[in-house]
Amino acid sequence: MQKKKLPVGVENFEDIRKKGFYYIDKTGLIRDLLNNWGMVNLFTRPRRFGKTLNMSMLKCFFEIGTDKTLFDGLEISQETAMCEEFMGKFPVIFISLKGVDGLNFGEAYDALCRILRAEISRFAFLAKKDCISENVKLPLERFLREKETKGDVQESLKMLTSLLYQGLGQKVILLIDEYDVLSDGKLRETQTANYFSDIYPIDCAVLSANAQSCQKCCTLLSVLFCA
Repeated sequence: MQKKKLPVGVENFEDIRKKGFYYIDKTGLIRDLLNNWGMVNLFTRPRRFGKTLNMSMLKCFFEIGTDKTLFDGLEISQETAMCEEFMGKFPVIFISLKGVDGLNFGEAYDALCRILRAEISRFAFLAKKDCISENVKLPLERFLREKETKGDVQESLKMLTSLLYQGLGQKVILLIDEYDVLSDGKLRETQTANYFSDIYPIDCAVLSANAQSCQKCCTLLSVLFCA
């Protein structure tokens, strides 16, 4: 038997499954979420518990165009009806706020914009969708040109879930990792005056704007993981 590698520092589910790493099967989480779902699901776990890997696993399971063989032989594959109904059927937004850091508001805001821009860029094809009005596409196009406004940032997840719903005709699954990073006391202690009071409202606006559109544009679950 070929000896598998230890996935030290590997948090990508697809890499672990395709590159021969050891994997402790936690796909039962998918079944538990689907059987006991809420519109928003919050998970708090200790550091190094594997939260980001679980997020990556959820993304791989639900996202349209997924490689279904990633789940061969795992616990969730035994739930054939569930896999048929949910696997590879949804657009998935997956962001981590872990990198929203800096010694001042400007640095943290720029980091947040880069994170949002990277995820939004995965869905650049929406800008060419004829079923979406040109006016509605404007915030998306500003993000793609790196010309987003503060208002665009605050409404970013609401905008993206809405565009995906309009463009694909399918509700969205939203995964947010490290959503609580800005409430970390140790982080705040290292920042300059007014850092927290400046960036925290932006972060709250990003999350709350999505909550307002969640019922219309998001599907059976939005998942938040925090350290």
